[in-house]
Amino acid sequence: MNQRNFAFAIALMLLPMFASFSNAAEDTPASKPIRLGIIGLDTSHAIAFTKELNNEKAAADLAGCRVVAAYPKGSPDIKSSTERVPGYTEQIKAMGVEIVDSIDVLLTKVDAILLETNDGRPHLEQIIPCLKAGKPVFIDKPIAGSLADAIAIFELAKKHKVQVWSSSSLRYAEGAQAIRNGKVGDVLGCDAWSPCSLEATHPDLFWYGIHGVETLFTCMGPGCETVVRISTKDTDLVVGTWTPAKDGTARVGTFRGIRHKGASYGGTAFGSKGVAVVGPFGGYRPLIVEIVKFFKTGKPPVSAEETIDIYAFMEAADESKRQGGAAVKVSDVMKKASAEAVKKIEGN
Repeated sequence: MNQRNFAFAIALMLLPMFASFSNAAEDTPASKPIRLGIIGLDTSHAIAFTKELNNEKAAADLAGCRVVAAYPKGSPDIKSSTERVPGYTEQIKAMGVEIVDSIDVLLTKVDAILLETNDGRPHLEQIIPCLKAGKPVFIDKPIAGSLADAIAIFELAKKHKVQVWSSSSLRYAEGAQAIRNGKVGDVLGCDAWSPCSLEATHPDLFWYGIHGVETLFTCMGPGCETVVRISTKDTDLVVGTWTPAKDGTARVGTFRGIRHKGASYGGTAFGSKGVAVVGPFGGYRPLIVEIVKFFKTGKPPVSAEETIDIYAFMEAADESKRQGGAAVKVSDVMKKASAEAVKKIEGN
């Protein structure tokens, strides 16, 4: 075989390898955006998130994910939900998002899910087909309508080997993240506050107080042991005692839920190296950046354990109210909810 024919033969042998390299490049996240589907168009979050994610001029930290389809159904018995769906549906259609009539159809068109239904009660039912289909899910607040449902969601995600997570946007306020990352040293206490409107269909703090409670846990971390709540028409004050610091120093965190005029978001953290302000709210963008990272890496930025701790704190606050302000052990509400969750998981 002459030199020219030999080179040609080698080229033919290598051609399939070059082709495979080319196909791999075509399938990279940079050239093929992750297709996102939204469940629930009864919250402004669905519109705000889509505007950022579908922006053709989005910065690199928001690029690579695009909302392509949505299932709009909201809650039939919450007025604020039913009233929003028609308008938000038209807004999201104007951004090039396809509207589908079922979750099953949605799952055939997307790679991952934004579970945005404002009502936490149907979240468990809505997420089950997503988990069975192997689609990673970001679950907007509240993660569920009960602590038992929240536990069941994470247990089913583990069973189906699918990554999920949930968070309020307040977790990613600049001040809260600075404290979480050591600005005041070891956090020994935190006073956090937020608006706390109530919704009869949900535990008191789940509906809107979750924002301030998430701020509290962003600073304090998991490990709350007991909860006491004082509740009035205009204000809730919830005091939690956490696992002591390594040196034995007591750790106490409070959440103030505000229902009168002038409510805002914020807090103060007390640490081993100083005191710092937690707020203010910095908008949705930082949360959306974390959502994009999650869908690209498959790594949830908030652990299931911490999220469950947050909802156990809020459930314990409800139980304290029912008991007239008595101290309630978080372990007690966890034990009860875990038993309920086992029944909800059966067959799924």
